[in-house]
This record gives sequence, structure tokens and C-alpha cells, in this order.
Amino acid sequence: MLLPETLKIHNKEQFEFHYIYFLPWKDQMVSAIEGAEGKVTCFDASNNIKIMLKAKSVMNYCQENNIDIIHCHLPWAGFLGRVVHKISDIPVLYTEHNKQERYHRITYSLNKLTFNWHNIGVAVSGDVAESIKHNISPSIPVKTILNGVNTEKFQRNSNAANLIRIKIGVPESGILIGTVAVFRFQKRLKEWLKVFAEASKENQDIYGVIVGDGPLKQEILEERKRLGLEDKVFMPGLQTNTIDWFSAMDIFMMTSEFEGLPIALLEAMSMECAIVTTDAGGIKEVVEDGKSGSMVEVENWQELSGKINELVNNPDKLKSLQQGARERVVESFSLQTMVNQLEELYLETLNSI
Repeated sequence: MLLPETLKIHNKEQFEFHYIYFLPWKDQMVSAIEGAEGKVTCFDASNNIKIMLKAKSVMNYCQENNIDIIHCHLPWAGFLGRVVHKISDIPVLYTEHNKQERYHRITYSLNKLTFNWHNIGVAVSGDVAESIKHNISPSIPVKTILNGVNTEKFQRNSNAANLIRIKIGVPESGILIGTVAVFRFQKRLKEWLKVFAEASKENQDIYGVIVGDGPLKQEILEERKRLGLEDKVFMPGLQTNTIDWFSAMDIFMMTSEFEGLPIALLEAMSMECAIVTTDAGGIKEVVEDGKSGSMVEVENWQELSGKINELVNNPDKLKSLQQGARERVVESFSLQTMVNQLEELYLETLNSI
């Protein structure tokens, strides 16, 4: 959960952070944010149109609480933030997490139409920044600030790992392959299960865990059943403490069709999971193939089963990639670096108006 993690290390003597969300059932981060001294408000809106109708409420909230700058994430929050900027002159930043080509045509068109209505765009990866440049040709600045991970917090816990592995029935000699994801089509979790099924034909001592939830949950459950993996792949649902689950994993596998720069990947690397993944989006900016992970091209996701077996059959290589993964994020993707860059951008934006 990136927002509460960044809040913990933000300079709260210089900045006061308020968080607004709109879908009341999306409250998983509320307690963590409040625990880190953030102020959270929900403007109840059940769909995107109703979110846009909250512009006046958001503007009033900002004026009542002396908000100096608004930082939006995700397209519809971005659209609303731009409208607020238009009618109030409160400066707005927008972080883009996805490539423009991947959006629904309505979202794509609205993003293109309104993108220049805020002050500064932030891209989570070079791949995302290039997509903005190619599809929108913005007249406002777009800066790349790579996602980061709290490498001090995300470290292996052997006791927690043992408890999880016992709970889901992984023997001491077993290799646990896992992922943490929202169950959406771009994650290709049915393909994830197919890769696991293929790899298990060669290695019977591998086990799987898919942590998360989402709109495609039923489809994933049905695919797991169809492949006969109900006793091999555990699905514990949404977990707020992912550290214990990462600790239990030997290999973290992603089959994504497209990505920005996934936080779960950075967390898994910090936790010394060997990475086996497609090279979707910003993933290829993080994983050094053969050093901090093993990658295949997006369209060649079936080859991941071979990558899995290569590591299962070669414990030394597995260990090397586990160590290389953590070294990579410690050196280049620390959360502190990300927070410092954001705070500098906030001050630059305020000083420029």
C-alpha cells in the first residue's frame, strides 16, 4: 500500500496530508493512513459520473482546510482534480500509472482532452512517460518519478514464512511460487495458472499462492478448478499484511499483459523473492534479466514455465536471483528517494505560481 508507506516518511513538519476517496468500499488503506497521521475523507460516489459531480464538494473541502496543492491518482480522480483547478486555481499534480493505449476509449479521450488542465504530470516509469508524450503531446511538464519500496520494512521474516507454509501445506522441500495482485484482466491470472500447471508437470514439488481479490475472482477460481490445481494453488483473498506472504514465497511470478511500475513487484524484490515475469511496461526498467530476475516478452508468457523449472532445478541460480532482486531495489528503488522527489516537486510547483 504505497500511500500509507510514503506518508510514514514524508516530512510532516513541513507538509500536512489530506486524502480524499470516493468509492466507500475501497477503504482498505484508511486505517493505515490514519495511523500514519493522515486525514481521510470519503465523498461517497458510486460511479465515475457521480465522482465528477463531487467537484464542488472537493473544492469546498480544499478551501475550508487551506489545501495548497492537490495530487491526483487514477484517471477519474485526475479529471475531477483538473476541473477543481479550472474553477479554483489550486495547483494540481496528476500521477499516471498506466500507458494511454491501455485505457478504454472514453477514458483515453478524456485524458487527452483535459491533460493540460493541471500543472504537472508525473509518470511512474519511462514507459508511461513515453506513452503520454506519444499519445497526448502535452504542453505541461511531465516528470518521471519511479515508484519506490520501503526496503527496511519489506524484509524476510522466517518465522512468518514457516507459519504460512505450514498453513497452506507446503512441505519443507517445496518451492512456493506466488503473486500479489488485483484480479483484473491485465494481470492474466488465468495464464498464471496455466504456466503453473505446465511447470508442475516437470516438478511435482512446487506449490502456488495468489494473494488478492478483484472482479475476475470467480473466473480465476473456475480456471484453477478446471486445471485441477485446487490442492496446489492457495487463494487466501485480500491480505493487508503482505509481508508474511512474501516471506513464504521462493519465486514471485507475474504474467501481466501491461503494467506501469508495479509496487507488488518492488515489494517482492525487497523481500528476496526470485522474479519470473513478462517484460510488461515498467517491469523491464526494474528487472535486470539474469541478474535480478528472469523475463520473457509479453506475448511469450508460456515460456515462463521453463523459467520456473530452470530455477527449481538449480538452487544456486534461485538463490542468486533472490539476492540480486533485493540488491536491485535497495540500490535504485528506495521509497525515501521517491518521497524526496515528490516533496521537491510540490515545493517547485507552489513556488512557480
